[in-house]
Amino acid sequence: MRRAAVAVAAGAMAISLAACGSAEEAGGDNDEAATNKGDAIKVGLLLPENQTARYEKFDKPLIEKKVKELTNNKGEIVYANAKQDATTQNQQVDTMITNKVDVLIVDAVDSKAIENSVNRAKEADIPVVAYDRLAQGDIDGYVSFDNEEVGRVQGKALLDALGDKATPSAKIVMMNGAVTDPNAALFKKGALSQLEGKVAIAKSYDTKEWKPENANANMEGAISAIGKNNIVGVYSANDGMAGGIITALKAAGVNPIPPVTGQDAELAGVQRIVAGEQYMSVYKPYPQEADIAAEMAVALAKGEKLDSIAKTEVDSPTTKGVPSVLVPVISLTKDNINDTVIKDGIYTVDEICTAKFKAACDQIGLK
Repeated sequence: MRRAAVAVAAGAMAISLAACGSAEEAGGDNDEAATNKGDAIKVGLLLPENQTARYEKFDKPLIEKKVKELTNNKGEIVYANAKQDATTQNQQVDTMITNKVDVLIVDAVDSKAIENSVNRAKEADIPVVAYDRLAQGDIDGYVSFDNEEVGRVQGKALLDALGDKATPSAKIVMMNGAVTDPNAALFKKGALSQLEGKVAIAKSYDTKEWKPENANANMEGAISAIGKNNIVGVYSANDGMAGGIITALKAAGVNPIPPVTGQDAELAGVQRIVAGEQYMSVYKPYPQEADIAAEMAVALAKGEKLDSIAKTEVDSPTTKGVPSVLVPVISLTKDNINDTVIKDGIYTVDEICTAKFKAACDQIGLK
């Protein structure tokens, strides 16, 4: 996986260097100005929240590192986190426009609410890369994971964990993400493609703001409605919510805990997998996603096209044919922790196997 990310980055850098000449030859005023700017570009990075560990721990530093690498340490990152507030994020875009950044990377809190801000950026000749979530508005590029595939991986893993218990009458709970996040609908669609007809979805929730405490409250309601001994498994769209769900199951005296899915390979989620409390997560190779976002942003800031980076296109509700890259994902269970998050340097064994989890780590061969 790491080799693939390096190959993508190296290829994009080579083509970026070659493309500088073609951008100058294109002769447009904006393209010429962007090309003449060289490596001294200013990249606005807007991330949606800081409750999910990935954004501050992985995405921000990875994008910063790659921008610096691609610009010979001359590029500047201007960073803002919206802390799950769409209005705040819109204001942050306006500030970025005022500060005259050369390009924006935007992971939208609310894909619809960001539309006018994206369009204002474009009116100011600032290209926009939609990161991780497909923002509406006149975006120039998009990088994410195959989000329906994320849901399919989760749904399949839950069925695998249930084994013979997966029957059309077996009751599960679906804890989906926030309706403001377009990815949540894709996760749900992918999961349903695996689960419908094979198990009974007794309760399904769209969890406000993806918050673990909201998932916890939803799960308490599901336990009360279905009965604690009648739930054979829980589809959780991410690790944070899985933590809230498992807390609710424990508080209700459910033992053993039924299989619970997750996503993001958060440290706490990986530790729950080691301990046998959470069945799986979805490992999304953030270094590859972050590298591609940085490559897109630097290319656009220099007036270059994305042809060499993005080989496919997607349609948003407002924009057709957006140059896009969708990065593959991996089902993470206790059987492949070594080959994924440890091998890729996301976590060390020491970070995962603290005193609380050492015995469980030893049992599965994490040393």
